[in-house]
Amino acid sequence: MAFHVKPASSSPSSSASTDPNSSSIPSNQDPMQTWWESVSKARASIHALYSILPSSSLSPSSLADSDRPARSLLQSPDVYDAVSSCLFSPHSGSGPDPICQWLYETFQSSDPDLRLVAVSFIPILSGLYLSRVVVSQSTPLAGFEAVLLALYASELKARGGKPVSISIPDLSQPSLYHTPRSRPSSMASAGLFIGMASPPLEPQSEVKSTKRAGIVGVALECYYKQISQMPSWSKLDFCRFAAAWAGQNCLCKAEFDGDEDAEIDGFSETRGLEEGEEVEGCVEDMEKLKIAEDRSDSSPEGARIPLPWELLQPTLRIIGHCLLAPLNPQDVKDAASMAARCLYARASHDLLPQAILATRSLVQLDKKARKAAMAAAAANPASNSNTPSKAKKPEIFLMAK
Repeated sequence: MAFHVKPASSSPSSSASTDPNSSSIPSNQDPMQTWWESVSKARASIHALYSILPSSSLSPSSLADSDRPARSLLQSPDVYDAVSSCLFSPHSGSGPDPICQWLYETFQSSDPDLRLVAVSFIPILSGLYLSRVVVSQSTPLAGFEAVLLALYASELKARGGKPVSISIPDLSQPSLYHTPRSRPSSMASAGLFIGMASPPLEPQSEVKSTKRAGIVGVALECYYKQISQMPSWSKLDFCRFAAAWAGQNCLCKAEFDGDEDAEIDGFSETRGLEEGEEVEGCVEDMEKLKIAEDRSDSSPEGARIPLPWELLQPTLRIIGHCLLAPLNPQDVKDAASMAARCLYARASHDLLPQAILATRSLVQLDKKARKAAMAAAAANPASNSNTPSKAKKPEIFLMAK
């Protein structure tokens, strides 16, 4: 079983099949027929996956018979655990790995929901790949590399190889409204107002050691684009891998957590809370807002790896979403908080100013968010779910005859 990565200069038909941003519904096609083709492809993909999974109690009928089988597959924690177990096996990622072959073919599908299923496994795939490459560079991981190259080729086609740039406000002007619409050519050529968020991309047919971080970073950018649709367990795995990449045993990660009631302002430390200020009805809710101190038992396989900026930048974007997005569950926020602290400790050891500024900002934002949540819980004890509330009187409407 061999993988064949399509080059960037492929036909328009192959480009439409691998570009996640392209539309999969032609304008002249019947919507009902398109829906049925999408369902058929999803059902075929589900049965193909169950045929290569180890024998278990899982049944494909519950997913394949739903109205949106691809979406049901994406939101199934049992399927995610089963595929993750196969990826965590010692011999996974090799050339004939059937799980990698299924992920590769699923991402090449024209169904956007099926592509999301493949994208949801990027944290585990990239985490295992980078960790194993560092530990043993002689072990072949062609299966992992084929999926990563497919993601890279998709992003290359979507962007046309161009860099992702952002406009930076001109700080020499009094405000944004004073910025001239037409900039002089000398100012534009100097690059004073343009920032590069992602460098230009070049076609890659294999994963070289000098291009490995950039290829994995582009795959993480693909994951970040769809992160709002990713399940929480996928985000949780990424946060744990990010902490493992940084190195979990560094004591510097506890720099901000000397005391949960301490507030660091410059070089001074003040303690604002005193005894007797806790609200008894909210103690349980406030305990949930703390950061778990020991997650070594639940963290996946991972190793300390080199973290160049092209890999660290998309990692911090994903960590920021997991940390600050309001709809994320608390365990994802806790894992992201731990990962941000580990990455801050790593950046402090490596003396990287960009990484120190970004990770320290994430840690400070996390502290402020938790402090605000604890204050809100303390100020509104009636919002505690365990507190019984009075039954509302039935509303009576009067009608005139």
